[in-house]
Amino acid sequence: MTLAQAQAKLQEYGQEHLLKYYEELTGEQQEALLAQIAATDMSILSAGQNKETAVQKGVITPLAAMELDEIEANKESFTATGIEAIRAGKVGAVLLAGGMGTRLGSDNPKGMYNVGITRELYIFECLINNLLDVVRQADAWIHLFVMTSDKNHEATVNFLTEHDYFGYKGEYVHFFMQEMAAATDYNGKIYMESKYQLSTSPNGNGGWFVSMKNNGLLDLVHKAGIEWLNVFAVDNVLQRIADPCFIGATIQKNCVVGSKVVRKAAPDEKVGVMCLEDGRPSIVEYYELTEELMNAKDEKGDPAYNFGVILNYLFKEDSLEQMMASNMPLHIVEKKIPYIDENARLIKPEEPNGYKYEGLVLDMIHQLDSCLPFEVVRSKEFAPIKNKTGVDSVESARALLQENGVIL
Repeated sequence: MTLAQAQAKLQEYGQEHLLKYYEELTGEQQEALLAQIAATDMSILSAGQNKETAVQKGVITPLAAMELDEIEANKESFTATGIEAIRAGKVGAVLLAGGMGTRLGSDNPKGMYNVGITRELYIFECLINNLLDVVRQADAWIHLFVMTSDKNHEATVNFLTEHDYFGYKGEYVHFFMQEMAAATDYNGKIYMESKYQLSTSPNGNGGWFVSMKNNGLLDLVHKAGIEWLNVFAVDNVLQRIADPCFIGATIQKNCVVGSKVVRKAAPDEKVGVMCLEDGRPSIVEYYELTEELMNAKDEKGDPAYNFGVILNYLFKEDSLEQMMASNMPLHIVEKKIPYIDENARLIKPEEPNGYKYEGLVLDMIHQLDSCLPFEVVRSKEFAPIKNKTGVDSVESARALLQENGVIL
């Protein structure tokens, strides 16, 4: 992008202040700033002016899950269908691994955290071991796409290559960086964190597919004939990835997305739950659940909103491409955003001072026509690591790993 092109773009969106220090910069810094301006989607910034109406919940009604007894009764058929899809090369896996281990007391990418006690056992290693179970079961390799961030890309790539992908075949592992979104003040003006850097943040867990596309990986998806993408988060060390039974159930039920869910531990557990919103599949976050919804019952007398999502989804790839052609909803979140003041001093605010703009997986699901909530056994597939101790911690995950026969 040339300076003139940058000026034209910034004028269109009222962001001319981003070039305030341009003449003071080195040639390399000027190039970096112009590249960042070129890469930044500024069309999203007007959403901050309409924050109250940007994402509004519709009418929430229950969406029944496929429960364990039904899954068990059809396990053989579902698994055979899933194995067939995997052997035909129709299934890929997408690991969302852009986060850091800060809350665990680590400066490394979260996937590099060692959960072992008497030996080294990393989060990445746990996940790849789980995927290798399916590779052996199906006797077929599955393309694994690893989404990193600008903060951890190099460390993640180096770590996995140095460990030879923990036994996974390297030609089936592909890295891509998550797109970043600009952060603004309350008037929609983009903050700067240095004279040549815009303040940015990752574009949310719903940004993974557009990030894959913009990194050129959809060409590989098409060439390989991948029709289904199983998306999962880095922090659940027990989850089953590219699970043939889950894949087969989603295919047989003619759904374009499947969602692994667990029965909630308590009515007020802090997990999003599957539901219908205005008749379409959706997720209602725990903080959006009213007392009425929390206490609602289904026809069996069980809680109507009883199945929490674990961020393990199976998407029909062509449906995602169709969805991307329309505008995805944006979530505008108040945050504390570091910025430089009028004297170019870096300020780290103690209170929220602006907005970050995120796309969420729940919105991707709501854009689609059909979803299968697929129940899994909590103690076998849900061991999230969010904290160092306590609930959803390294401690609780270690206990569950040992319960499932993993040697630590």
